[in-house]
Amino acid sequence: RGREFASPSGTGLYMSMIIRPQFGMESAQLITSCAAVAAAEAVEKLCGSKVSIKWVNDLYMNGRKICGILTEASLSMETKSLDYAVIGIGINANMKEFPDEIKDIASSLYIESGKQVKRAYVIEAVGRYFEKYYEAFIKAGDLSTITDEYNTMLANAGKQVRIIGNDKEEIYTAVGINPEGGLVVKDDDGNLKEIRSGEVSVRGLYGYV
Repeated sequence: RGREFASPSGTGLYMSMIIRPQFGMESAQLITSCAAVAAAEAVEKLCGSKVSIKWVNDLYMNGRKICGILTEASLSMETKSLDYAVIGIGINANMKEFPDEIKDIASSLYIESGKQVKRAYVIEAVGRYFEKYYEAFIKAGDLSTITDEYNTMLANAGKQVRIIGNDKEEIYTAVGINPEGGLVVKDDDGNLKEIRSGEVSVRGLYGYV
C-alpha cells in the first residue's frame, strides 16, 4: 500500500510459526488474537513496559506501533478445514531511530523501554506464551479463556473507532472483543454491534482526528 518499511540490519525480529489446526477458516482470526496476547505479554515481561493491542493485529507502546501480526492459511476444499496456518510476527526490537516519514507512528522496544533486548529471548517468550494461549483456545473452542486479558490490553477500548468497509464509514465507540474474536462497538444510543470484518481506524491513538 505504499507504506514505508524500515529495518536496519540486526535490529528487527521477524518470526513465523506454522500450526495445523483441526477447524474451519472462520477461526483463523482467533489464532491472530492468541498471537497478539502472547506477543504483548512476552514483550511486557521482558521490557517492563505496558503494551496495548489495536484490534486485531498490531501492538503499541506509548501510542506507537512496535509489532504487526499476520496469519495466512491454506484451506482444504474437501474437508473445508485448515490444512495449516502460518502466524507471522514482526517486532521492532532494537531500532534506535526511524525515518522522518514514520517516526511519529512507529517505535521499537529499545526506544520505548530504554533496554536493548536479546531477540532470541523474545522469540522464546513469544513461542512459550503462544503455546499456552493457543492450547487454551483449542480446549475452549473460542477466546473465552483470554478475552479478559485481551480487553485489558485493547488500545481501542472506550475510544471512538472509524469502521471502514463496504464503501462507507461509520463511527462507534469500541467496547471490547467477544469470545468469537469480534470487536464489540456501540453507537451513540448505546446499541451494541459486532464487527467481524473491515478496516478499523482508531481515533486519537496515533495522530488520527
